[in-house]
Amino acid sequence: MANSFGRKNDPHNCGALYSRIMPSENVAKAPGEWQTFDITLVDRHLTVIHNGRKTIDNQPVLGCTGGALWSDESKPGPISLQGDHSNVDYRNIVLRPVVK
Repeated sequence: MANSFGRKNDPHNCGALYSRIMPSENVAKAPGEWQTFDITLVDRHLTVIHNGRKTIDNQPVLGCTGGALWSDESKPGPISLQGDHSNVDYRNIVLRPVVK
């Protein structure tokens, strides 16, 4: 994750869907503090709760991001967790399908 603490809100910083969806506000914590995310993706619509604040609310995901392995949007692929050119730790990652 990019160190976005105290920076201007940007579609490339912490909490964004990189270069696609900018969060409504920058709620990033200072370096060394844990960030929390609750991310829901249903029918190509994204909701993000970052550090307890809803920063992306049911926004459509239009096309693949630059991190996609291929351009076929219907082909299943991996979930990638990105750091920003230094060590990043992750904990308590839970993935579950949305049941309609």
